[in-house]
Amino acid sequence: MVKIVVTGGAGFVGSHAAEHFARKNHEVLVCDNLSRAETLGKIVGDQTYVWNYLRQGYPNIKLLRLDVRKFDAIRDACKGANIIIHAAAQVAVTASLIDPRTDFETNAWGTFNVLEVARLNDCTVVFCSTNKVYGENVNSIPVKEGKTRYSFSDQAYSNGIPENLPVDHTGHSPYGSSKLAADIYVQDYAHTYGLRTGIFRMSCIYGERQFGVEDQGWVAWFTIATITGKPITIYGDGKQVRDLLYVTDLVDAFDRFLSGSMTHDIFNVGGGPENTLSLLELLDLLQRLTGKAPKIRYSNWRQADQRIYVSDIRKARERLGWNPTVGPREGVGRLVRWIEENRSVLV
Repeated sequence: MVKIVVTGGAGFVGSHAAEHFARKNHEVLVCDNLSRAETLGKIVGDQTYVWNYLRQGYPNIKLLRLDVRKFDAIRDACKGANIIIHAAAQVAVTASLIDPRTDFETNAWGTFNVLEVARLNDCTVVFCSTNKVYGENVNSIPVKEGKTRYSFSDQAYSNGIPENLPVDHTGHSPYGSSKLAADIYVQDYAHTYGLRTGIFRMSCIYGERQFGVEDQGWVAWFTIATITGKPITIYGDGKQVRDLLYVTDLVDAFDRFLSGSMTHDIFNVGGGPENTLSLLELLDLLQRLTGKAPKIRYSNWRQADQRIYVSDIRKARERLGWNPTVGPREGVGRLVRWIEENRSVLV
């Protein structure tokens, strides 16, 4: 039996990874410090919901409360592990602007601790990176404005942002910087120590058990707010575009890397050009799915926001044999049903 440690395993992506591999009868250890509400400064949803969901549903999942910033704790937890899926992170740009120290300690230092543990145990590492590593270089690509969305006007990016887009000479935000530092360290541990590593630079991941807030998890937040009648603030004009990837498709990409033979690679993972929505288009979809009109107000653009980000996923398709299977209408519909069925755990 393979032992898999999932850091940040009580979070959205981490919990789905833990559930996926538990269903395949692996031994899964979920590690989390349950700090989401503290780092984001707000709570939407019962913060013990995912923890209890995993505890009650899977006898081969063990739960351990720990902080990846504590090297001794993560070292002891990972003894005998074969794989570490590193999903623990400070996840919001806005929180990083307010408290860059905690952001750095969690994202950069925490990842360094995980890598050292993996080096000592010869573990494979799957690292949850982000499209924010490209920073504001994305905004240097010319765009054209349509009625409800922006799109790239340079045909060189018709397939989206590739993995070789430069990361230098641009602003990133503290969050983007800490994740980029971690991303580079994961790359270097592969090159220097021969560690087997898969880096997944994620675009907009969404799905059930995502307790979105205004600052992070926008698809879930818009859905929660629409269903519960909370106001939604649009920063900018709402024509910002992202490619949406349903969370189970993301975890399938992890699995394909882990079950394959490659030793190291970097992948942009999102829905790709076929699975995009602007903020305005999501709001329209939600109104059609729920029968409720979202309560919208507008404010100024936020620092480091990208007008459009779409992942070029051709590399993941070619090297992993992977492709998104859940489109935005189906995926958002699933999210709507989950929220409607679990309103009691939403705050």
